[in-house]
Amino acid sequence: MDKEKFSFYKKHPKTCQPDDFWGQVKRTVNGKPVSQDQIDMIVTAVLEQLELKEDDFLLDLCCGNGALTSLLLEHCNGGLGVDFSEYLIKVANEHFADPPNHSYILSDVIEFCENPLIPEKFTKMVCYGSFSYLETHRAERLLSLLADNFPNVKKAFIGNCPDKVKMLQFFGDRVIEPGIEDEADSPIGIWRAEAEFIELANRCGWNAKSHQMPQAYYASHYRFDIVLSR
Repeated sequence: MDKEKFSFYKKHPKTCQPDDFWGQVKRTVNGKPVSQDQIDMIVTAVLEQLELKEDDFLLDLCCGNGALTSLLLEHCNGGLGVDFSEYLIKVANEHFADPPNHSYILSDVIEFCENPLIPEKFTKMVCYGSFSYLETHRAERLLSLLADNFPNVKKAFIGNCPDKVKMLQFFGDRVIEPGIEDEADSPIGIWRAEAEFIELANRCGWNAKSHQMPQAYYASHYRFDIVLSR
C-alpha cells in the first residue's frame, strides 16, 4: 500500500476533537457526527447478520478508533481491532481497550492477515465503512487471506459499501470526476455494484449475499452491505 497516497485518512482524525469519535472516522452527515439511532442501526445490522454470539471472538479489520468495535464486543467473548492509523489506534487503546479480550493493534490489514495472531481463535469478522478504500488487488487479497488463514471464521460482514449502480443518485447535479469510481483514495473509495462484489467474494472462496439497511439509515440510498459465509 502507498501509505503516502492514503495520508489523508491518517491526517483527518487529528483535525477532530479528541472525543469526537464518530467525526474521527467520518461517520458523519454534512460534517456532523451521525445520531445515536444511526449507530444503533449499524450495530443491530452487524449483530443480526453475523449472528454474533457470546462465545464468538471478533476480528475487526480497519477498526479505526474502536468506537464501533467496542459496541460489538459487548455482545461476544472478545476480539481484536486492526488499523494502520497510529493516531486512531492510540485513541482505541486509550478509550476502548479492555485487555486481554478487547484489544487493538497497529498494522496494515493485509500484512496482519498474511501473518495473523492466533488465527484459529477468531470466529467472525467485520470491516465497516473501509473496504472501499482498498485497491482492487488488495481487496481480493484480503478476502482470499481471510478464507485461507482463518479456519474458524465462518461469517463476515463488510458494511457500508458504495453502490456503483447508485452513483448518479448520490452525486445528483454535481460534476462527477471521470474514473473517480475506481479510485481507492478518493473521498468515498471504490464504488462496486452488488453483483460485482458478490462475484469477487465467490472467487475468493466465500458465499456472499447483499444486505440493505432500513430506509431510515442515512446512507441507505447509495450503500449496501455484504455478508460472507462458508
